[in-house]
Amino acid sequence: MNIQAKSTIDPITLQVIRGSIETIAEEMAHVLFRMSFSSIIRESEDLGAGLFDLDFNTLCESESTPMHIGSIPGYLQGIEDTLDDGEWYEGDVVVHNHPYRGASHTPDLAIVIPIFHKGELVAFAGNTAHHIDIGAATPGLIIDVPDVYAEGMLFAGTKLYRKGQRNQTMWNFIRNNSRAARQLVDDIEAQIASARLGVKRFQELLDRYGKELVFDACNQLMDYSERMLRQRIAAIPDGEYRAEGWLDDDGRNRGQTLPVKVCVRVVGDRIEVDLTGSAPQTPTAYNVPFEGSTKVAAFAAFRKLLLDTATSDTRVPSNQGSFRPISVIAPEGTIFNPIAPASAEARFTQCNFMIDLILKAMAPVLPEEIIAGSSASISFASYAGVRDSGDYWVFLEVNEGAYGGRPGSDGPDAIDNLMANTRNNPLEDLAMHIPMICERYELRDDVSPGAGKYRGGIGVVKAQRMLTDGIITHESERHTNVPWGVFGGTEGAAGKCEIYNAATAEPPRQMHSKFHGEDVRKDDVMVYYSPCGGGYGSPLERDPHKVLDDVLDGFCSPERARDVYGVVLDLDAETVDLVATEARRKVIEARL
Repeated sequence: MNIQAKSTIDPITLQVIRGSIETIAEEMAHVLFRMSFSSIIRESEDLGAGLFDLDFNTLCESESTPMHIGSIPGYLQGIEDTLDDGEWYEGDVVVHNHPYRGASHTPDLAIVIPIFHKGELVAFAGNTAHHIDIGAATPGLIIDVPDVYAEGMLFAGTKLYRKGQRNQTMWNFIRNNSRAARQLVDDIEAQIASARLGVKRFQELLDRYGKELVFDACNQLMDYSERMLRQRIAAIPDGEYRAEGWLDDDGRNRGQTLPVKVCVRVVGDRIEVDLTGSAPQTPTAYNVPFEGSTKVAAFAAFRKLLLDTATSDTRVPSNQGSFRPISVIAPEGTIFNPIAPASAEARFTQCNFMIDLILKAMAPVLPEEIIAGSSASISFASYAGVRDSGDYWVFLEVNEGAYGGRPGSDGPDAIDNLMANTRNNPLEDLAMHIPMICERYELRDDVSPGAGKYRGGIGVVKAQRMLTDGIITHESERHTNVPWGVFGGTEGAAGKCEIYNAATAEPPRQMHSKFHGEDVRKDDVMVYYSPCGGGYGSPLERDPHKVLDDVLDGFCSPERARDVYGVVLDLDAETVDLVATEARRKVIEARL
């Protein structure tokens, strides 16, 4: 619902309230990751937090992972439809994760607490975080399962506290249905502490400035964000902009690629993202919840493209206003809008690829804003095993990818991209808590990134060695679909994954981009190579000295420098022959 501010707040007061609520969201996120026990929250910061009004508008959000922070309005709508008692009371604490009731996917548990002011329900404090195990068919992650009920515990508007009283039966249920019960319970407690802090801080703000002024300010800030995004959209020529590609497979039916089609319709100051023509829903968990993930990915794409703080003259608040000009179409029964009870847990790579296609579609009209093809995937791995005590250990890891080349600079290397924003997990943390050891962690040297005036980013290679027998599930993408170059740049490099045993001479097993519940032995090593980004602009326009730097750093071979970039080097002197380079580039250009 688009709620207009009742009165105009003076600019100074408006900025004070804006700073206050944004600080509340950041403080909520800080408390959550500082208090959590599992590394996916504590170190990777796979979470989101914010404040929301009674119409479920996002008033503010932490600068965390986009898939979390944009999804909580969907959770709130699902909670309204399923809430225990059908009514909110002061002291209630609700947990929710049902993918057909607005959640992003089942491992992302939301904790929501109502905010009362002078006895009146006025808002909500909420957060989401990815948990390492909620009792699914396999530890940590799932891909090849038949339905949503195999994803683990499903919560819909479930009260963990009612009127301040702890629902011990529900806590016992949670504890008895997770392989990592201690971490799950403690991480939920951290979420509750985070949300309670949000309640306290927002109540203090209301006490200081009054409810009417605070909400008028929030509505004015949402209107401002909406207005700024509409201005950026209005500057784009009306029309339909299309791009398409494919995903490797659904994790079960090998060799059967899944088409993804994106049509971006620009009409005046609004945008419609149409995913019609994308693959039918899959029989595995490789589907995307529409409300909690598909729509959120589209919102994130255009906030990044048109409101990025690094490229915008003014910083636009992250709130519900930046969602309003964007609508999304995905026909029911397709991969981006599955019909219950289809499983929909492994949904991230599809969203990342959708955003990459949106950028590709917009390239003709936004050449100075878009980037070349990124890894547009995510390497999400679950390693697990059983200790001598009979207890499970579970470790979730997100590996980095690489961006495509972009206007003015090379694509960043070894970094989460597009929809992902998690930090890497310190290897010291791994060695302290988990029976695994990292054998290799560095930039890829077996392939070259996309060549261009600005080259693509270089992907990461990481090798993790199991010190016990165990189970690995891995979700990734782009083993067959190479990140594209734009405006004359060349394509990047596909990803790959191998498993070998460090104690034997057996050759490595080439793994699919997604595999589920793979039994592994002691000393087995999983090696993941993330895709490299595509190049932006013609390689013949690249600064020859940057090419020299890449050759000296081992990122480009001398042969590639000569044949693709047209750069002639004297490697003994570590210099560029500029005269010979100019002549060679003219020869290559004449062949094109």
